[in-house]
Amino acid sequence: MSDKIYNLDAGFWNIRGSFRVGGILNIGAQCSLIQLASGNFIFLDSYALTGDVRDEVMALTDNGQKVEAVLNLHPFHTIHCAQMAKDFPQTIFYGSSRHPTKVPEVQWAEDLVESDAVAQRYPELEFSIVRGIDYISSNEMIHAGSLLAYHPASKSLHVDDTFISPPIKALEAILPELILHPTTKKALKDKPNAGQQYCDWATNLAHEWQDVRHFCAAHSYLVTFHKGEFKKALLKAINKARPKLENI
Repeated sequence: MSDKIYNLDAGFWNIRGSFRVGGILNIGAQCSLIQLASGNFIFLDSYALTGDVRDEVMALTDNGQKVEAVLNLHPFHTIHCAQMAKDFPQTIFYGSSRHPTKVPEVQWAEDLVESDAVAQRYPELEFSIVRGIDYISSNEMIHAGSLLAYHPASKSLHVDDTFISPPIKALEAILPELILHPTTKKALKDKPNAGQQYCDWATNLAHEWQDVRHFCAAHSYLVTFHKGEFKKALLKAINKARPKLENI
């Protein structure tokens, strides 16, 4: 399956890519391109662009010269960072504290991607970091923690792993439209109220970002919600999981 780019309007493009586990199973990957008020662009996450998608991105960004930053939101999504840095050498690269340890060849910014300093530089976006679970788990197999980014102008939510959609679009008829990452329970902090903190955070998010129309998740597909559907879907997922997450 070839990579695709989706114009979600108001200066937001979502790029759906490939990531094969063991070279066989394609679980998908993503990054998003956002045009700022200044006319410059930023990426959310790194992805090695190829083919027609690369050509379109380069045409939009003056051959990459207008890309000012890449915000790598998920601590464990590092495989494409080095290539992205080669493709956009003039760009500032923001990441978590884990990124420089895994991709030391990239010149990382001093400010961490989840810092207030970075958030203040990009008022076009709203950010929320997971609560009640570790952003960077000590277990390399637990990827539920992430920094979420919402673009109000296009009503697009970019999220890696924390929330996902059904793996196959046809399953929407029998599965919820949103699913919590399967490692969420294992990701909970070792605190008595960690499960409640996580569920309360997600519940608040459902209300604060209830206008989401475009749900861009890493290892699934692009989901389009009608008015009120995102809030309903996320609350349904949280309410279903809350008893299990709080009873540990």
